[in-house]
Amino acid sequence: MPNQKIKVPFTGTPEQERLLREAIERHRDEKGATMPILQKAQEIYGYLPEEVQLIIAEALDLSLSEIYGVVSFYSQFSLNPMGKHVVSVCMGTACYVKGAGEILEKCEQKLGIKAGEITPDGKFSIAAVRCIGACGLAPVLTIGPDVHGRLVPAQIDGILEKYMKE
Repeated sequence: MPNQKIKVPFTGTPEQERLLREAIERHRDEKGATMPILQKAQEIYGYLPEEVQLIIAEALDLSLSEIYGVVSFYSQFSLNPMGKHVVSVCMGTACYVKGAGEILEKCEQKLGIKAGEITPDGKFSIAAVRCIGACGLAPVLTIGPDVHGRLVPAQIDGILEKYMKE
């Protein structure tokens, strides 16, 4: 299924919803409550699907479009589930100039998905990110806490295969 957008059905649990509603109650009367509630929701679910945004909108007496506007504006929020291994390719200026575009393309080719997507098995997702502050190692990608720098496209298969075996 290369290059297909995978629609993952929402699988929230009653426990997750309970935690979300507790967070809403804890913050609802604060000025600017939307941000800490969305941050907690993403911590609970790993991303902010429409179903979660709707719970928050109704609880705060806001429209779904108001919540979506905040979620889609801030890059810290994700509308899509993330894989067990998030491959973050730095596209900041230093990395881009030194070939990050080719690194991203090689990751997409190896995993059969585009940036912003998740593999059908839920094991990998790819994110094209802004500067991660490792300009001296450009081009750079991270997988979880692991930083891989001074990359060339030929290294990508070996790097990803290590995580595929886990």
